[in-house]
Formats: sequence, structure tokens, C-alpha cells
Amino acid sequence: MEARPDPSIDERVRSMAGAEPAEWRRVRGGGYTPAERWIVRFADGSSAFAKAAVDGLTADWLRAEHRIYDALEGPFLPAMFGWQDGDVPILLLEDLSSGHWPPPWREDQPGRVLSTLEEVHSATPPAGLPPLEAWRPRLTCWIHVAADPGSFLALGLCSSSWLDRALPDLLEAEARADLGGDSLLHLDVRSDNICFARERTLLVDWNLACVGNASLDAVAWIPSLIHEWGPQAVSLSPHGPELATLIVGYFAHGARLPIIPTAPRVRKVQLEQLIAGLPWVARLLDLPVPEPVAR
Repeated sequence: MEARPDPSIDERVRSMAGAEPAEWRRVRGGGYTPAERWIVRFADGSSAFAKAAVDGLTADWLRAEHRIYDALEGPFLPAMFGWQDGDVPILLLEDLSSGHWPPPWREDQPGRVLSTLEEVHSATPPAGLPPLEAWRPRLTCWIHVAADPGSFLALGLCSSSWLDRALPDLLEAEARADLGGDSLLHLDVRSDNICFARERTLLVDWNLACVGNASLDAVAWIPSLIHEWGPQAVSLSPHGPELATLIVGYFAHGARLPIIPTAPRVRKVQLEQLIAGLPWVARLLDLPVPEPVAR
């Protein structure tokens, strides 16, 4: 049987698009939230991407994302075709399913992402976006590893003697991270949020957008790029260890936490980024590169 969304979603998308939905295809694997994602093809041959909330949290995230599409225009944004709020918000966007979603990465594509981030950071932030500084308590996580090192060591990425030696430097660098600034940030730059559509480089999933230090977008992207593209990714990062230490600490804490039932992929991806990022941060801090140990 052909997969279709709830009839109410079908009807609301018909109303927004002014066209009859002829075919629906559920998008699987994109994004880490339980929001429903669909490619809808209309009777007139056009198509769109529909994202619908499934609970209060995804509803709030969709509203935050819509504020960006409603307030900004730029080549780094998919076109917005429609929006309906309510108990189940629905966002209707340009269909990018024919674009290239890395990995794999071509040699020119990481540089294209950096150029796109420069465009993002030059855009005027919409009014009312939260400051990046508000994220500091959530991002400051080496302090949690220091308070409970056992669950971090159980990941097998370093020895207890390495952690004992490294923690003072990790904690100091984390505390010095500068989050201040007035630039627009995406705050969730990674491959599943990046699409190459011919000459365009687009970012999707804007629900975490905020205002602050522009360097964080690139720094936070580097661990996943190391994992997917290779060690040459470190050459693309802004200089200085503080932001990198902060971000890798966030992954260090998250990777050891229980799986999130509604987003089961998150912990696996955090562990991958930690594995890629921990040696990078060690080198930035002039620490010995940690050696994996048997668990």
C-alpha cells in the first residue's frame, strides 16, 4: 500500500500549495527528530518537501525554523512554499531530493560550505533570535566528564592517566570559549543539513538559529567532516583551541548518555564526532594524542 500522511496533512498541503497531491514519499534517515518528513508530488508535475510536527517539541522547532524562512532571503535557503501553524504545524519547502547530500564529499564542496557560511554570517539576523551565549550551560560539558569520568572512560577512547593529565587543560580552554558576537548562526551544520543543488549550497533545519560568534558554525562542523571526509578537514577550522574544546566536550558528554528513544541516532553520531574530534583537540592543546584502550 502506498504510504500517505494523515488525511488532515494531505488536505492542508493541498490548501497551501493550491495543487492536488498525487504522490507521497516518506523521507527516512534525514534529521534526528521524529518530525514527519515527506516529498509530495502534485498533479501538475511540481513537488515540495513537507515537514509536520508530531509533538510539542517538534512543533516549537518548526515554529522557530519558520521564523527564519519568513524573515530571511538568501541563496543558502530553500524556498518556502507554505506554512500553517496550529496543534500540528506544517512547513512546505522546496524539494531538494534531487540534490547531492554528502557524504561522499567532493574536493570542492567543503570550501563551498565555508563560503556559504560567510554569506549566512553576513546576513542580518531576524529580530528575537536567542544569543549563542544562552547555550553556554548546555555546551559546557567537560565539567560533567570531570565529575563522572567513569562513563566517559567506558567509551574506550583514552586511558584514565590521559584524562587525568588532559582535564585541567580541557576545562580551562572550555571556560575561555568566546560565544559573543552579532552574527547569524545556523548552529547545526553537518552533512544531513547541507545540500548541493547545482551551483547552490543550501542549509536546512534552522530551528537552532541564534546570534553570536560566527566561528562556532565552522568549528562545530569539523568533527563530523573529519569523520566523513578525512583529517584534512582540520585545515578548514578557525584557529584556536577554545571553541573546539567546548564542542568536543559537548560530544564527550552526550556520547556516554542513554539512547534517546525518539531520536536513537543521536548518541551514535555524537560518538562518531567525539572519536574524530578528540585527537584534533588534543593537538590544538599540545596534549598527547589519546590512544584507545580495550573496554
